[in-house]
Parts: sequence; structure tokens; C-alpha cells
Amino acid sequence: MTTQPPVHIPVLLAEVVEALSPRDGAVYVDGTFGAGGYTRAILERADCRVIAIDRDPDAHARSHALTQRFPGRLTMVEGCFGDMDTLLAEHGIGPVDGVALDIGVSSPQIDEAERGFSFRFDGPLDMRMGRHGPTAADVVNNAGEEDLADIIFHLGEERHARRIARAITAARRLAPITRTAQLADVVRGAVPGKKGGRDGIDPATRTFQALRIHVNDELGELSRGLSAAERILAPGGRLAVVSFHSLEDRVVKNFLKDRSSPPAAPSRHTPVTAADHPDPSFHLLHRKPVTPGDQELALNPRARSSRLRAAERTAAPAFRAAAKEAGV
Repeated sequence: MTTQPPVHIPVLLAEVVEALSPRDGAVYVDGTFGAGGYTRAILERADCRVIAIDRDPDAHARSHALTQRFPGRLTMVEGCFGDMDTLLAEHGIGPVDGVALDIGVSSPQIDEAERGFSFRFDGPLDMRMGRHGPTAADVVNNAGEEDLADIIFHLGEERHARRIARAITAARRLAPITRTAQLADVVRGAVPGKKGGRDGIDPATRTFQALRIHVNDELGELSRGLSAAERILAPGGRLAVVSFHSLEDRVVKNFLKDRSSPPAAPSRHTPVTAADHPDPSFHLLHRKPVTPGDQELALNPRARSSRLRAAERTAAPAFRAAAKEAGV
């Protein structure tokens, strides 16, 4: 009997589409195509065009059905969403009316053992969203103990980071750590307490998260992507970002807070200039992040930590451009 792969359920799908408010004739960017859930919903909502970006070659293979279903309306681009302004320029595409970002690993990547993202399946310790650069195995086997501890502590928010890094360096002296199951066992053996962890999650979870973020430079990519979205969105265009843990959400929150805050009241002693704080480039659509409801959580447990933050682009220049105009 053949086991069918899990059905991909886009997180906060209705809320993302509502935030983007697709309309006929408009152009939207799905910066993290994955399994195509957001792209499909946007194309179904309006007679519009979607530019879908993904660094994972497998995502491009998954796009064929949608390309055939919506002829001439879906353009698939291989690359990182942090470079979306450059990628769009290469395709002759100007300002766009909306950008959707679903941060982190996609469900197909998690569910494929050979990609090495999850310890639920034994597979090669890879974790690369693309097919280039160092793998998680390279990091685990070659990074110094202190560097490993820093990665696990800062990107995994793991309080036992030093204990785990010490266990990893001891284990790799005996044999290289090349499989997800190997690494998970090493981490579980290093973390005190029950296998389920004090908070109910597997002790290996935070270490795997940290390595994945590090291997793919996910926080750097997110920062670059937010700035790129600011540059390519037309006035009135919408930005919708779904994140899954506090590190990602903090980057999005701080970016939008900075870009949506009005300049401070001028002082006769220290007047505020455009260089100090340009006019807001975004207007927040929600005061607080949107989270999934009980019905979605019942259907899709993976949505439990997701948060949506959305904003509308103003007519003000992007912050960096405004600073240049001010002579900074």
C-alpha cells in the first residue's frame, strides 16, 4: 500500500488574500512559492498576474500545473526573495500591487526525508532550501564548539546550547554526523529531562531550527526581502508576511514599526530632518498580528505558531532612497 504525501494546507490563507485584496489587472509577487497555495488563491480571486519566486528547484517543478491552469498569468522565477527587486527588473516588471511572504521552511521540504529538514524522518543532514552552499552536516562537523553554541543559542533560542554543542563535538570525533537521526539522538542525549521536553516539544527541535536558519541565512534573507518589497511596491500596494517563530516575527514587527511611525515632533533645539526619520512608507493594516482561529488550528496543527503582519505602501520614498535624497 502506497502512502500518499500529506496535503499542503497554506497557513492563514484567507487572511493573506484578504490583506492583499487582489484585483483585476494587478501584479502580485509570491516571494515564497513553496507548494503554490498563496499563488493559486490570488489567481483565483482576480484576473491578475503573479510573479512567483523560490530558490528551491523542486518548487519550480510543482508550478507546472498552475502555469497550465492560468496561462499567461503566472511567471515562475528561480532565486531568493531577498533579491526580488533585481529579479523583477531582469524580467522587465516594474512596481507591483502586492507581495506575499511565508517565512521559513515549506511543508513539502519538511515532508521529504532526503531534504534533511526534519528529524521525523531519517535522511541526509542537508537543510538547504536551494541546492548550493554548505549543508547542515558541513556546519555540524566543521564549526568550532563555541560557534555551534552561538548558532544554537541565538537562532534556536536553546538554553542548553553549550551542552548540546559540547555533545556534538564529542560525537563527531567518533564519526561524522551525516544523518538527521544521528544529530537528533545526540541532541536528545545532551538535554536533561524527559524526551518530550519541559514545554512538550522534542529536545532536538530548537537545534534543527537554528541550523536551518543558519544554513539558509533566513533572517538576513527576510531583512533583505522586506526592504526589496518596500522598493517595488506601488503606492497602495499591500505587503503580507506570515512568520512562525519569534525571531522572524521580531524582524517583521520592527521593520513595519519603523516604516510606519510618523516623524517625531520637531524640537527648536534638535529639529527632525528627513535623514533622521523619513515620512512613513507603510500604513499598518492591523494593530496586532493576525493569528489562526480554532477551526484552522483543528485542521492544520502546523499553523499554531503562525502570525500575519500586513501593511499598505504609502507614496513616500523607500527609507534608504529618502536618506540618499537627504544627503546621508
